[in-house]
Amino acid sequence: MIETLEKSAIGTSLDLKEVLATLPWNSQGLINAIAQQHDTGEVLMLAWMNQEALLETIDTGKACYWSRSRQCLWRKGETSGHQQLVKSIRLDCDGDAVLLLVEQTGAACHTGRMSCFYNQIIDDRVIVISEPINE
Repeated sequence: MIETLEKSAIGTSLDLKEVLATLPWNSQGLINAIAQQHDTGEVLMLAWMNQEALLETIDTGKACYWSRSRQCLWRKGETSGHQQLVKSIRLDCDGDAVLLLVEQTGAACHTGRMSCFYNQIIDDRVIVISEPINE
């Protein structure tokens, strides 16, 4: 199925269940999920999804991930209110990563920053490049 995706022309339509069955889930049944702000392109975070989380995200339009530390579904914003409303879901060319184009409400990062990628490496230094969002 992944080979079909790689060679398909624009407009090709494939059955979701068939595609999900052939994705290269890791040994824990997980796949990388990247959240990106839909209008600015800013990469917000990297998380993990299992098939249940991906299907819930598709069904609800709200980002749901798998928390490896808690070993349960993690519905983004369920306790913090910092939700991700999903505008589009994409798979990369070989199906080993999911890209969620989202509308982020509040901070994506548990540190209170918009993005988890706030540490920039410059030469031999790591520089913090953003402040937490004040709410």
